Amino acid sequence: MQKHTLKLWALAWIFTAGFSATNYAQDNLVNSLKLNASEKSKELYQFTDVVDVENTSIKNQGSSGTCWSYSANSFIESEMARMGKQPVEISQIFSARNAYIEKGKMYVRMHGAVTLGDGGAFHDVMNMFKKYGAVPQSVYTGLNYGTNKNHFAEMGAMMEGVLKAVVANPNGKLTPNWEKAYTAVIDSYLGEAPEKFTWEGKEYTPHTFAKDVIGINPEDYVELGSDLNYPWYEKFVLLVPDNWAFDQVYNVKVDELTETIDHALKNGYSVAWGGDVSEKYFSWKNGVAYVPEKDWEDMNEQERKEIFEGPKPERKVTQEMRQAAFDNYTTTDDHGMHIVGISKDQNGREYYIIKNSWGISNDYKGYMYMSKEFVKYKTTDIMVHKDGLPKNISQKLKI
Repeated sequence: MQKHTLKLWALAWIFTAGFSATNYAQDNLVNSLKLNASEKSKELYQFTDVVDVENTSIKNQGSSGTCWSYSANSFIESEMARMGKQPVEISQIFSARNAYIEKGKMYVRMHGAVTLGDGGAFHDVMNMFKKYGAVPQSVYTGLNYGTNKNHFAEMGAMMEGVLKAVVANPNGKLTPNWEKAYTAVIDSYLGEAPEKFTWEGKEYTPHTFAKDVIGINPEDYVELGSDLNYPWYEKFVLLVPDNWAFDQVYNVKVDELTETIDHALKNGYSVAWGGDVSEKYFSWKNGVAYVPEKDWEDMNEQERKEIFEGPKPERKVTQEMRQAAFDNYTTTDDHGMHIVGISKDQNGREYYIIKNSWGISNDYKGYMYMSKEFVKYKTTDIMVHKDGLPKNISQKLKI
């Protein structure tokens, strides 16, 4: 998830400049947003929380397309809390580092026919958790080059250069040394992965930390999408460029996406969300996303000016409308975030409470409110624990 990279990261950098990632505090789980809203936002939108799922503090991914890792690891931290464990900040860049190594291998196997860059998917975090384990953020920050935030542009260019040279195959036959050279580039920027480390007075490996401290089973998590081109309730390969692993998701109807999210949240399960944030009616600064009755290009100047000045009527999103947006590239896999609750505005409309990873610079200190119609329209996929599925959907999926 890293499309519209220049536009999004230019915006993200403007909004987050001058802010460092919020210090993690295990005893300060954030459950209420009302006190965080600016005075202007509180006047225009009067949100009342309906459901709050326990979640950890806001992080800042900096200038890196690692939203998928930040959101999926935030999701895992909430899973720790749900299971009665004390959440610990998991190293997002450890997950990303391992995914980049595996992506490089896939790029070479596919003779360069795989998307490079920082982007990824939620299943990448689960797959890396299974293969490489996990470590605390304090053990592996990924800041191995004199900065206090992620800056991945130079590293990305170096990684791409190495891989393209390998695929060009100048020797006429690949040697095994290219993997060492490629890994060395990554590790020179992010740091070598620890084989052992001490945390809270006890020695762990990444695998034992993942098993004994975090304690989730990656096999318990499922991804759902919605696409008219495939049979309902069967798996299909999510055709977005950042699905470099070609993993599959379950196909459900558009209303079943929000049905699943509602059921999960009301039963204490949070949800990882992937989708498009490039529309004019997604506002990080205002902390609101919805689907206005008119498209942006059909609005007059006054309507555009007032687009976030309080709740507005919404279009009803259909399966066909959603599919057209995906097929014509107006819905792409831009970004990954973490759904942690449900809230109502002053008119009774429900929104999902979204935890982002762009720091605390917006009107809701790193959170935002996303309408259900927006989620139906702009979701590419979601990830949830299988026990968070509604019974009827679980039966349809044969899970």
